[in-house]
Amino acid sequence: MKVEITGNNIDITPGIRERIEGKFKKIEAKRNLDIIGRHASVTKRANGKHKVEAYATIAGGKVVASAEQEDLFGAIREMYQKLERQLDKLQHKGEARRATHAQAPGVEEPEVELEEE
Repeated sequence: MKVEITGNNIDITPGIRERIEGKFKKIEAKRNLDIIGRHASVTKRANGKHKVEAYATIAGGKVVASAEQEDLFGAIREMYQKLERQLDKLQHKGEARRATHAQAPGVEEPEVELEEE
C-alpha cells in the first residue's frame, strides 16, 4: 500500500510517514474495504498549527477529511477519526434507507359493486 504524502512548509519525516500509512492500514483492516487512492497533505501554518488533509477513494466514492491542531500527531489522529466516520457512512449508505415502497403501508380502497340492469 502506497500513500502519497505531500508537505507544505514541513519536511515529511519517516515518523510522520509511518503514522499516516499506519492509519490508512488500520482503516482498511477494520472496515474490510479496498481503498483505491490514498493521498495525504501536511501543512505547517504561520500561526504554528498543523493542518492534515486526507483523501481516500473507494469504489463507492471519494471522502475527504481534514484536521488542524498545534500538535501534528494529534491532527493526524483527528483526521483519521473523521475519515473513518465518513467511510462508515459511505459504506452503509444503502442500508440507511428508512422505508421502501414494498415496506410502506398501502391505502386500501373500498370495493364498489356494479349494479347490473
